[in-house]
Amino acid sequence: MFYLRGCGRWVAASFTKQQFPLVRLSSDSAAPRTPHFDVIVIGGGHAGTEAATAAARCGSRTLLLTHRVDTIGQMSCNPSFGGIGKGHLMREVDALDGLCSRICDQSGVHYKVLNRRKGPAVWGLRAQIDRKLYKQNMQKEILNTPLLTVQEGAVEDLILTEPEPEHTGKCRVSGVVLVDGSTVYAESVILTTGTFLRGMIVIGLEMHPAGRLGDQPSIGLAQTLEKLGFVVGRLKTGTPPRIAKDSINFSILNKQTPDNPSVPFSFTNETVWIKPEDQLPCYLTHTNPKVDEIVLKNLHLNSHVKETTRGPRYCPSIESKVLRFPNRLHQVWLEPEGMDSDLIYPQGLSMTLPAELQEKMITCIRGLEKAKVIQPGYGVQYDYLDPRQITPSLETHLVQRLFFAGQINGTTGYEEAAAQTESCPVARLECSDMISQVQAILLPQPSLVAGTAGMHHNTQLGVIAGINASLRVSRKPPFVVSRTEGYIGVLIDDLTTLGTSEPYRMFTSRVEFRLSLRPDNADIRLTLRGYKDAGCVSQQRYERACWMKSSLEEGISVLKSIEFSSSKWKNLIPEVSISTSRSLPVRALDVLKYEEVDMDSLAKAVPEPLKKYTKCRELAERLKIEATYESVLFHQLQEIKGVQQDEALQLPKDIDYLTIRDVSLSHEVREKLHFSRPQTIGAASRIPGVTPAAIINLLRFVKTTQQRQAAMNESLKTDQCLRDADRLQERQL
Repeated sequence: MFYLRGCGRWVAASFTKQQFPLVRLSSDSAAPRTPHFDVIVIGGGHAGTEAATAAARCGSRTLLLTHRVDTIGQMSCNPSFGGIGKGHLMREVDALDGLCSRICDQSGVHYKVLNRRKGPAVWGLRAQIDRKLYKQNMQKEILNTPLLTVQEGAVEDLILTEPEPEHTGKCRVSGVVLVDGSTVYAESVILTTGTFLRGMIVIGLEMHPAGRLGDQPSIGLAQTLEKLGFVVGRLKTGTPPRIAKDSINFSILNKQTPDNPSVPFSFTNETVWIKPEDQLPCYLTHTNPKVDEIVLKNLHLNSHVKETTRGPRYCPSIESKVLRFPNRLHQVWLEPEGMDSDLIYPQGLSMTLPAELQEKMITCIRGLEKAKVIQPGYGVQYDYLDPRQITPSLETHLVQRLFFAGQINGTTGYEEAAAQTESCPVARLECSDMISQVQAILLPQPSLVAGTAGMHHNTQLGVIAGINASLRVSRKPPFVVSRTEGYIGVLIDDLTTLGTSEPYRMFTSRVEFRLSLRPDNADIRLTLRGYKDAGCVSQQRYERACWMKSSLEEGISVLKSIEFSSSKWKNLIPEVSISTSRSLPVRALDVLKYEEVDMDSLAKAVPEPLKKYTKCRELAERLKIEATYESVLFHQLQEIKGVQQDEALQLPKDIDYLTIRDVSLSHEVREKLHFSRPQTIGAASRIPGVTPAAIINLLRFVKTTQQRQAAMNESLKTDQCLRDADRLQERQL
């Protein structure tokens, strides 16, 4: 056993609460023993809370270490969840019994489904959240989770031991050293350090060490990881200033109201906690040439934006947008921070100018002429680790039983919180319009690139890391979601095979099978697997998903069985635009595909046996969606089977790509495979620079290895049968 001493230390923030004592394992003697847990989670942000509760749900005794218990559930930047692509992630986290969706349904102040003009496969559930309510509800959930202990403390070092011979890795993590010198042992450790690894806050030309405003960074832990041999990069992000609500002239701005009815995030909720009429509106304004002038005249006072102009590929800061897209108006969404909050979050004005210039810029904007800035915007620069150094289970290649989740893997960070576009449909249209232009601009610098928001990526990674850290303890196979099963699979596969030199952001366009991986069917795709393969899903949620699955199958079967002539359907449902010249009978399922038809109108036309499928609103809506995509889904399922065949071809875990002689590979390809260590042929084929010829050679190698292994197994089986026959003959003699 050894520590990586001399690596600096993570200075603990001054606690505002009394420190919670660690749970100690008792014995007959009076002397306390060193604490020991199944799983330790470092960091109490969005990824950390999801990881800790997921591990506890799987049955592991879990310790969550955080600087301050009173900041658990704190929404450091934009108080919002969801959006296009992000809403899918939320639903998948919920399907695995994660927290954030249920907490959002209890804490939102403005619920809206984005992208309604397109099909349900790309709808984006989104909510503006009351940050005070969210924090209260999250802390209540965390502090009452069985098998989960929460401890205030800072980690200085990792405890490392000799590696397990049957797994790859130079060593194994077996615990942590706290800043006070005490040790806590565990079977698995998850790092969810967010923006705290050598974090630095930037306002104008001033730079201060901090993980976020008011919290100290982690220096020693970053150095420890670097000394272990992890490839470390630098990312950055930013946040807009906060404005006093009573200083804004809302009467001259465009008002956006929430949806009626509101659609909940969680499959377990039929509605959200607040009625649509009681929810708060958002307001839209725009920048103008005066904003551009302030930015351009003061670039010399902004050290952060010098890299930002080459940083974020999508949704940059206001300074970067002015530089990239001159003479253009940019949207600014004014979003409430809570029911009783006096602050407004100006979505689209992420900036790092000096504070006095930020206020000058704000007052140039329509409706904000008399606005008061309560807190200036700022930038955050921090370390991240190349995600190609982790497996699809999020365990690291270098250190056994050490898992990474959240922004440490290069995902988009909550600190900027969806600046510019994630909040509303109009803002998203602006972003998508910019993407094609941004792609033509220079690629980001690998050493320091800027971030966008999205705690949704972090919660998703947290759930998967928590599940797999727990499964590792019990020596069970990892829980891996493939690209064909969910947005989770796409996110993790992109990170672990392609890596990232800029904060990764999820788009629906990244997903090859998005017609199959919709927000409405995340429970069917993942809840059943989560219950059977991971044990992270409650019995109640599992039974509900089973009921929904069987109800959908039964409903689709019934709809297929009902057939009438087109003229009869026209008489039964006059509003349907069906052609009466069709000679063949038309199924009810085909009629349901028409935009003007839903289950209610079908049930009125054919009460028996369709009436019962309208009693559950969610079931009726999902039957409509299934009918909409029936024909295209058939072809997509055939494509999915082809991809799954490639994913089923496993590469040996212990293969040494640098020295193996049984397969013809170039030196460059060997280096790429050695660094990324793909687990399947499919994953290897997605690594940039790995040629089709190399994939064919790998495929031959895998098949030859499998045949050799099968022959060996058969030979061993034959030998065993012969030995058994000999023993039987000896007994008879």
